[in-house]
Amino acid sequence: MNTLLWVLAGVLVYSAAATALSTRGYLPDAVRVQGPLTTLHTTVGRRFLGWVAGPRRFWRAWSNLGVGVALVVMAGMFLFLLRGAAVTLQNPTATTANQPSNFLLVPGVNDFLPLAVAPEIVAGLAIALVVHEAGHGLLYRVEGVDLDSLGLVLFTIVPIGAFAQPVGEEGRLDIDRGANNRVFAAGVTNNFAVTIVAYALLFGPVIGAITAAPGVAVAGVYPGTAASDAGIGPGDRITAVGDRPIDGADELNAALDDVGDPSVEIGVNGETTTTLDRRVVVIGTSPGNPAGFSVAGDGEAITVSAVNGTTVRTEAAFEDAAARHELARLETSAGNLTVPLGAYVQSSSASLAGSDGPPANTSLVVTRLDGRRIVGDAALSSSLAERSPDETVSLRAYVDGEFQNYTVTLGEGPQGDATLGGVARGTSGLVVGDVGVRTYPAESYLALLGGSVSPPGPLSGLVDSALGLVFATLLLPLAGAIGILPYNFAGFYGDVANFYDVTGPLAAAGETPVFLAANVLFWTAWVNLQLGVFNCIPGYPLDGGRILRMVVEGVVSRLPVGNRERLVRTVTTSVGLVMLASLLLIMFGPQVLS
Repeated sequence: MNTLLWVLAGVLVYSAAATALSTRGYLPDAVRVQGPLTTLHTTVGRRFLGWVAGPRRFWRAWSNLGVGVALVVMAGMFLFLLRGAAVTLQNPTATTANQPSNFLLVPGVNDFLPLAVAPEIVAGLAIALVVHEAGHGLLYRVEGVDLDSLGLVLFTIVPIGAFAQPVGEEGRLDIDRGANNRVFAAGVTNNFAVTIVAYALLFGPVIGAITAAPGVAVAGVYPGTAASDAGIGPGDRITAVGDRPIDGADELNAALDDVGDPSVEIGVNGETTTTLDRRVVVIGTSPGNPAGFSVAGDGEAITVSAVNGTTVRTEAAFEDAAARHELARLETSAGNLTVPLGAYVQSSSASLAGSDGPPANTSLVVTRLDGRRIVGDAALSSSLAERSPDETVSLRAYVDGEFQNYTVTLGEGPQGDATLGGVARGTSGLVVGDVGVRTYPAESYLALLGGSVSPPGPLSGLVDSALGLVFATLLLPLAGAIGILPYNFAGFYGDVANFYDVTGPLAAAGETPVFLAANVLFWTAWVNLQLGVFNCIPGYPLDGGRILRMVVEGVVSRLPVGNRERLVRTVTTSVGLVMLASLLLIMFGPQVLS
């Protein structure tokens, strides 16, 4: 039974038990149950809110600022949801990121909210809910409306909402339109303020004290490889090759290339040593590759032992042997076969088609470009980087069982770079390795949290501004799913914690408190921003829908029309229905329409 079914079963059991306790009078009056929803009511805090509401002019100015921010975010969410719905209709592709369960802020059910950091996520959610509803309650008191009670709304035991209940059903109608707007905007204003404070602390002293630990961080190990045999696993760091310290993947590769013997001693976590008995293993394959190999999951590893009779035990030896043969016989654990060795272009660009080029959308193995030997995707990328789109080059490629020589015009890639089409990783669509570890880019994640190093590739300019940093942190929990980095980032916990050290003045506190503080700040900022933005959707009963009604009433009151209430209701209901339909389409459209 999957996690979602376990959760649903737990919800049913909780609902039955809580309802039975409530019916028999075992629960206090402050606890009220309705199915899986439990509300906790209290009068504690009303006097405090009344005292805090003293400087009324300040709070009205603060909330007027919030109204302006809310209106901007409301317009942005209106356009965002409309565009999202249109994109879903045009391309209803179901992915991990847009599964309906991933729209829920429930750790363990949402793929991007791991149970390991559930306490930090729940803490962030509780903070967000309390400051949101405290904002409403505070502005009620500022505007002279008494409060009946304050409280939390729980879905079973998970906080999903809060409330500040004014005295009387129509309490809010006793204040003018501007005061209503301030009350409605107060919650999201507080959420955004908490977001700013949490990010300031996170990007400043906390992340400033965290550095990437020395060595190569291991996120995973491929089965049947030297690393797997040596007992290296996720959370380990390779810190030395022999007596040579290692700090990064490039240094590891250089050190291994300098060692002639396939057997090499390495340091792990700066504490222990182990021996790697290297061999060339296929750790990844592209569909339709010339060898016909397929490597996925925990399947049996494919070992390459020789290229055209030359024994290969290391990745460097494999590349040297492959460079000497455009067509070679590979001796592997899956059998012996003859394949072309070059860069596998899965689908050539249409611009390559012509009287002297391969047919468009043809798969080919490029072995030479302008006479330069191309062994794999790295060599091809390096050669294309030196050229421009629309430039004419000569190609030698293996197509339909034979070598052909072409003169072609290069196409233009999405970044304005020269391209031949979709190029697969590795040599002829085979990715090989002699160690077998999947590395974790610890420094890249630290950079996106405000560290002193720059993130890779197109993200390099993202952290140059405060808004860029905020946007980056919003993406981190789903960074792997959307392809900007190899793995999702949910905080400094578990195996990931071994990839980082704490330095500077905060080092005296120890790693655990600093990592916990970073996680709480990260999720507090993340949840507050999400909750604030979501509540700005212009649809009832969200705050954005209530503000929209006040704005429409203000506009309609100045129009020479009859039955103004009906017009207000028509406009606000129409906008709300469009927002609801767009949201449902984004959530469920990919699964229903694809």
